[in-house]
Amino acid sequence: MMGKEKRAGHHGAQYAPVWAAGAMSGTSFDGVDVAVLRTDGIEIADFGEVRSTAYSDADRAVLRAAMGAWPGEARADAAARVTEAAHIAAMVDLPPVEMLGFHGQTLAHDPVGGRTHQVGDGARLATALGVEVIWDFRSADMGMGGQGAPLAPFYHWACARWIGAKGPVAFLNLGGVGNTTWVDPTVAAPEMPGACVAFDTGPANAPIDDLMALRGLGSFDAGGALAAQGQIDMDVLETALQNPWFDVAPPKSLDRDAFAQVGAAVAHLSDADAVATLTAVSAGAVGRAVPHLPTCPKQVLVTGGGRLNLTLMAMLAEATAAEVLAVEDVGLDGDALEAQAFAYLAVRVARGLPTSAPSTTGVAAPVGGGRRSRPAGAALA
Repeated sequence: MMGKEKRAGHHGAQYAPVWAAGAMSGTSFDGVDVAVLRTDGIEIADFGEVRSTAYSDADRAVLRAAMGAWPGEARADAAARVTEAAHIAAMVDLPPVEMLGFHGQTLAHDPVGGRTHQVGDGARLATALGVEVIWDFRSADMGMGGQGAPLAPFYHWACARWIGAKGPVAFLNLGGVGNTTWVDPTVAAPEMPGACVAFDTGPANAPIDDLMALRGLGSFDAGGALAAQGQIDMDVLETALQNPWFDVAPPKSLDRDAFAQVGAAVAHLSDADAVATLTAVSAGAVGRAVPHLPTCPKQVLVTGGGRLNLTLMAMLAEATAAEVLAVEDVGLDGDALEAQAFAYLAVRVARGLPTSAPSTTGVAAPVGGGRRSRPAGAALA
């Protein structure tokens, strides 16, 4: 599986592409996404296996109950055990890889307070899986004054180069929270000025998913079908989009439940009207983000679960005045992109390359995050 060729890195070093795996479990609690990627830590060389393992209802309940927990709380410890077991099960029979990038499960994120909390011990995964695990990607960034999020922008830069983009494009990830990356793939390295501008856009799927669950309608609005049947409450929408957070200049990031009040604001509405309104808030939040980008993108490439919500995608086109496409339309895999990002970042950590920069997280200078854990008795390369 390993390739022998080497390429010159942007720092002059020679890097051989390697196979790495990345794993991601987002705040929508769908499950564990795993993706294998071949990369030298700069360019994408090839794509490998992709898999997704859904959480059981019991595991999802443990994770939901732990939201907002900080280290030392019993509910956080329970979530850590669920996270570790689920990731080990998802990756136990992967094709041979040199390293694993493990994001863990975010329970709480407080960028203003300089705190973030992802559960899951990479050392336990390394021992169980017999391969080096690179994890705890956010702490170094936050220790240098960064927001610790978003972390996928450097990979978005690599994706823009892989698809052959000739100028700036915007990636939009719609998970529990939305985040966008404006990338210029003509800039030689992702940490260089002008290559990436990234920040959270606001609520995305979280308010919709939470309302669906609260009302016993399922775990998400499949295809945006329910939203398509409803009427948007313009008063709720306008009030939500007047939140001063949208005027804050990036970089900026959010906790999953930072806009929980939006869910409360639609409590009086019918199911369809409530979901339509929350969907409009998610799209409107992205519209409010566009003025913060260096240039208005002609193309917005959407990844994450939100790209499957046809009602949301139509609203996004209106809110951004751009061509809005699912990343599949340009040859990428929206189910795998976040997991691939952590495979890519793992290789960058192993090679001493930065994983975030002032324009992506607000960190003081480009910094490489990540802790490295190898199986017992194995030395770090």
